[in-house]
Amino acid sequence: MTDWIDALARLKTRRESAVLVTVVTANGSTPREAGCKMVVTADGLYGTIGGGHLEFRALEIARALLADPTVGSAGPVLKEFPLGPALGQCCGGAAGLLFEPVLPPGLVVALFGAGHVGRALAHVLGTLPCRVLWIDPRAAEFPPDVPGNVEMLVSALPVHEVERLPAGAQVLIMTHSHQLDLELVDAALKRTDFATVGLIGSATKRARFVKRLALRGHGLDTIRRLVCPIGVPGAGGKHPAEIAIAVAAQILQTDQAVRLAPAEKGAATASNGGIFG
Repeated sequence: MTDWIDALARLKTRRESAVLVTVVTANGSTPREAGCKMVVTADGLYGTIGGGHLEFRALEIARALLADPTVGSAGPVLKEFPLGPALGQCCGGAAGLLFEPVLPPGLVVALFGAGHVGRALAHVLGTLPCRVLWIDPRAAEFPPDVPGNVEMLVSALPVHEVERLPAGAQVLIMTHSHQLDLELVDAALKRTDFATVGLIGSATKRARFVKRLALRGHGLDTIRRLVCPIGVPGAGGKHPAEIAIAVAAQILQTDQAVRLAPAEKGAATASNGGIFG
């Protein structure tokens, strides 16, 4: 039975988290044989590992994993179940279950611009565990094939897409038009929930944008959030692939910093005695 494959495909399309539960060992009398699988979501179940107390306990464990905010950094979990002593089942055998979290990518990159650097960057990001929203008004600029984690969107009004982006996204702007770049930066900085807002260009371009953004009413603290130039400092190179690698490295650095921030904040709180200190 391959229903679990279809279920995971549908859940991936919906970007819904799940846990794949596999019977990896089945000794003695057990409800199902080794290799059986089921997919568990927060409120759904696809497939079965035989029902009864074993499946009920597996559902509890899988959903506890999904509710754990650290599940993204944890690997698969293997648990052994003696069916008689532990679960009161009459089978009398023992089963080993593997719990594998299957999560949508936590890193979302919104890439505006399908020029030479945009295409090179989409190619690099296509090899990384992230979701890429690639937006440009020019359909002909997109390549015929893109990696599976890259979603192309032809939009006559790219600025309108900014409001639709998910919170926490890293926004990168590198369109064919400086005016469109400015409109996108303006819209992106009006939101405060993006991980970063990056703009391709030189220090001179940044200076010009700073003046124009100030005229549009953006304060200094808001303008400081604009990352321009983009890319890991000192990486050098002006070839699209070189720029793309430098920018991808910076994306990963930012993502790592965002992930570590809650843990560091928690550690600082603990060292200061916590809320009861």
